[in-house]
Amino acid sequence: MRKLALVLGSAIALAGCSSTAPDPVMAPVVDPTNPLFAPGYMAMAASGDLFEIQSSQLALQASANSAVRGFANMLIADHTRMSQQLMATAQSAGLAPPPPALLPQHQAMLDQLRAAGTGPGFDMAYQQMQVAAHQQALQLHQNYASGGDVPALSAVASQAVPVITMHLQHAQSLQVMAPVAPATPSPGERG
Repeated sequence: MRKLALVLGSAIALAGCSSTAPDPVMAPVVDPTNPLFAPGYMAMAASGDLFEIQSSQLALQASANSAVRGFANMLIADHTRMSQQLMATAQSAGLAPPPPALLPQHQAMLDQLRAAGTGPGFDMAYQQMQVAAHQQALQLHQNYASGGDVPALSAVASQAVPVITMHLQHAQSLQVMAPVAPATPSPGERG
């Protein structure tokens, strides 16, 4: 009996050693700030669109330059449409679209633009901000289009690339005048 207990005990011990429980499968951790994952891409794209819209609305108030105003109107229309398309695609893919909010980098750019005042000084700052913002947006959308994790959003990114490329080219060629510095009288001109 004792031998039987020993054999059974050994068999149970050996059986326990040979049948290891499988390791639980861990879901991949998604970095919400990584622009190649849907949450990061959507937050950055939505913030970029919001910056384009708000900075262009500011341009309509601060600029008298018809080229700047026309460009601003185009950006408002195009980025409103692109933002709506992004949100609709996210919802249809079962993803929660991000709340409309500016990321810190876009908020800082908008604050700088507000501080530029009006007239030619504003126009130059607006042009510089649009070139920088569209370069960032182009890189974001190109990268997500080629390596994003949600195919429906990758398609949206692909559709955004030619529009953003056109905006970037337009921003780079926008005709703005440098602000004229106030004339200071020379020492001999004082009266």
